[in-house]
Amino acid sequence: MDQGAVRWLYTSYTKGFDMTRTAKFLHLAALTAAAVVYLATTSQVAAQSQRNCGPRDAVVERLAEGYGETRQSVGIGSNNAMVEVFASEETGSWTILVTMPTGVSCLVASGQSFEEVAEALPTKGNDA
Repeated sequence: MDQGAVRWLYTSYTKGFDMTRTAKFLHLAALTAAAVVYLATTSQVAAQSQRNCGPRDAVVERLAEGYGETRQSVGIGSNNAMVEVFASEETGSWTILVTMPTGVSCLVASGQSFEEVAEALPTKGNDA
């Protein structure tokens, strides 16, 4: 084999090696970036969930003591979750609480200007 062919073979081999190394580096960098993004969003969701959820007894106590809210209505939602509306007649604040069968309760909505309404159903053929 002449020297030109050896040089060409060596150059081709090292170029391929550098590209493979570069490709590996880029893949590693992309995976690292994806992992960082995943961890950042997962941590943010977990932190938010921890603020809005807790043991039912503790959440109900906080609503009573902190906001003067008591349970106004209750129902069973999907997956056997208990859906409750707590409100304060004095301040008008209200909170919707969903409690899973495991006992973990999460605040899903809250607001002001609560008003108890007891409306009769409209008669048949009469739109509400």
